[in-house]
Amino acid sequence: MEDLEELKRAAYDHCIQFVSERLGRIQLQIKELEIALSSETKSSAGDKHETGRAMIQLEREKLGQQLSELEKTQQLLSKVPKYRDSQTIGLGSLVITDSFSYYIGISAGEYKHTTKSVYCISAATPIGKLVFGKSVGHTINFNGKTNSILSIH
Repeated sequence: MEDLEELKRAAYDHCIQFVSERLGRIQLQIKELEIALSSETKSSAGDKHETGRAMIQLEREKLGQQLSELEKTQQLLSKVPKYRDSQTIGLGSLVITDSFSYYIGISAGEYKHTTKSVYCISAATPIGKLVFGKSVGHTINFNGKTNSILSIH
């Protein structure tokens, strides 16, 4: 049981690190674009200059949207309870099935622990929707495969 609680904490930490790393990358890209935008000098080819600035501005807007989405993900992660002791699956649950293990928090991909892999998923994902609110003993059917929920932590 203690090993699974450690796995759950490690999966949560993986989600935190996932968001932090993405946040750092996006902020760095925005800074690089701002430097590129400020170093764009007016040349004799005015249209070429304006096109370059417009392209940089479009890229900056895309990064701004990604940053906004990531901030929403960060807010959701801050609401995930670190310690959840429940008979039904919800945010913060570590779900063990006969095939896979899932941590219900945010979509942060696979976390490989020393002995087991856990898929960090959002409650809004197809699997998250299937397992949310279920309890031990329930079965889920996904992609033609049936899995039993063995334990919830």
